[in-house]
Amino acid sequence: MFGAPDKQMMTLTDAAAERVKALMRLNGKAVGLKVGVKMAGCSGFSYTMDYVEEETDGEDVIEDKGVRLLVDPAATMFLLGTELDWREDKLESRFVFNNPNVKGMCGCGESFTV
Repeated sequence: MFGAPDKQMMTLTDAAAERVKALMRLNGKAVGLKVGVKMAGCSGFSYTMDYVEEETDGEDVIEDKGVRLLVDPAATMFLLGTELDWREDKLESRFVFNNPNVKGMCGCGESFTV
């Protein structure tokens, strides 16, 4: 077969999966976490994450490490192959998108270009 091998839409590190599970337990009503992209910031795009209480037709549903992610169809081309990570250090804790499609980021890391 010709062409590139299929890429998984998104994956989660163990740390990200545990953090999402903890957040879902706190929310109680959510069935998953919706991930998307919106136009914002000085570089063009930023990531969005929201609790989802009900699935919407057309969303890509990803189940990884016991976590259910729903990807906004408009964000699919921006997120293909992305790994979601959770990092903690002395000054901050945050989700980090390790996205192979990113061509550049703003100085503060809040927005990106593809």
